[in-house]
Amino acid sequence: MEHAALAVWIVTSLAGLRLLVLWLAGGGPRRQETKVTAFPAVLIIAHPALAVAGLGLWVAFLRTRDSSYAWAAFAVLTAVALLGFTLFTRWIGGGRHARGSERRFPVVAVALHGIVGVATFVLVLLAASTTDRL
Repeated sequence: MEHAALAVWIVTSLAGLRLLVLWLAGGGPRRQETKVTAFPAVLIIAHPALAVAGLGLWVAFLRTRDSSYAWAAFAVLTAVALLGFTLFTRWIGGGRHARGSERRFPVVAVALHGIVGVATFVLVLLAASTTDRL
């Protein structure tokens, strides 16, 4: 299960990287038509940065089998999930927030990233919860 979590985490990262590239190609922060933006810079930076940090902790767990790394990865992933949910609700909410380059996100790409992200969260939780029994 630990390696399945790693594989799904990598797929989630690739789907997220695709969204980030689309956002930057569409003008990113420069394309905001109002001061109110769906994606403030702190969300854009924190979500992928924490995801990469959590992935690093998960790899450390796989290499050392130290359960503290697994639980630290899950804690970071929880923060990543909360930030991702914030990004998703701001994107889907439309209205005053959907004014920048994020309007061009393909629904399929957003759905894939979200669904695989939830799968990552569940797999990491299940794998971390069995680490004490190894």
